[in-house]
Order: sequence, then structure tokens, then C-alpha cells
Amino acid sequence: ITLAGRKWGSGIAGLMGAFPVVAGPIIIFITLEQGPEFAALTSVSAISATACLLIFGLVYSWACIRLRWFFALLLALIAWFILALALALTKPNLGIALLIAACSLLVTPYLLPRTKPTTLPKTKLHDLPWRMLVGALLTFSVTSLAAALGEVWSGILAVFPVIGLVLAVFTHNTLGPTHVTQVYRGMVKGLYSFAAFFLTLTLMLPKTSILIAALCAVVVAIATQVILQFIAKSITKN
Repeated sequence: ITLAGRKWGSGIAGLMGAFPVVAGPIIIFITLEQGPEFAALTSVSAISATACLLIFGLVYSWACIRLRWFFALLLALIAWFILALALALTKPNLGIALLIAACSLLVTPYLLPRTKPTTLPKTKLHDLPWRMLVGALLTFSVTSLAAALGEVWSGILAVFPVIGLVLAVFTHNTLGPTHVTQVYRGMVKGLYSFAAFFLTLTLMLPKTSILIAALCAVVVAIATQVILQFIAKSITKN
């Protein structure tokens, strides 16, 4: 994702970062360990936790304009935890989870800072090993905690902004606040596929094998993004 961002811009990095490259495998491991019913409930929680991903990015995008990365990250994590706690306490069902995800996806683009896309500066890849290390440590920590905390927190923690956090902090430090906003504008577009992935898992895990459910979820996620890109291009042309 870092390499793609270097070549095609921060928006593409955000778009790719929104795909369930971390949360998807976590849910698969949870399915193997806890069973399909547990994983289906976890997937419902993951759908609603899309809002947590977006509140993290929204707060970080505004905070990084004035603050250094540590304080911007602290505020974003506090916002993530407050919303995550609220979702864990309410335990929304599938219908409410979809409504929460849809509303947050529709509203977030209007709440992000208004910044114009800028040319991607030439930067070295000296921070790539650090990005990989931080991402790996976060993934390991989230995976270790998720299944031990019940299906609701499992879903919420599976959607912890591992990639979003890494992209936000390193983009902030290397490219500046404008590119952080571009990352999250791209991520909003990608999160429609993210929600579609977990919706497919929710519906299929109790009825079929893990392999078939996972393959169908990947296909649906990719198809969702293709359709959205087609619609976006059609609107732009008109």
C-alpha cells in the first residue's frame, strides 16, 4: 500500500488501505477458533465499527493540521475508543449496523477538511521497514485480544485502524496534513467494499464453509468497488 501510494498518490493508498487486508484474516482466524456463529456476530459488529474507522480518520485529519503526530494520534484514538465503547454497549443488530455504516460513509466526506490534491513529492522509502513493523505489531496485538473479548469487541477490534493509523502517522510526517486528508478521502471510497465484505460473511458463514464464504466476500468486495468506480466516472462525465 505504501508503494502504491508513492506511485499513484495518497488517495489510492487510502482506497487500498480500506480493503479488509487485516480485518479479513482476523475474522477467518476467529471463525476457525470460535465457530461460524460467533464469527457471523463478529462480522455484524465489524460492519458497525466502520464508523469507528471513519471517526479516527476524521479526527486525525483535522488535528494534524495544527498538532504534531503524537497529539493528533492521541485525539484520534480517544475518539475511536469512545465510539467503540458506545457500539459495544448498544450491540447493534445487522440492520442497525448497516445503517450506522451507511450514514457514516455518506457524511464523512463532507466533514473532512477541504484540501486540494497536491503533487506527490519525491520521498525516499526509508520508513517502509518501520511501517511494516508497526503494522505487524498492531495486527498481532489486535488478533491476540479479539477472540478473548467476546463477539462484539472481537468485531470492533478486528476493525481497529491498523493500516489507517500507520498511513496517517507516516503520511503526516513525510508528506504533510494535506496528504493525510487525501488518504482518508480515498479510504471512505474503499470502505464501501469493506462493509460489503463483512455483510457477505455475516450472511454466508452460518450456511456454508469458511473457504466459500471468504471467497464470495472477496468477490463481492471487489465487485462493489468496480461498480462504485463506474458510477463515480459516469457522474464525473455528466
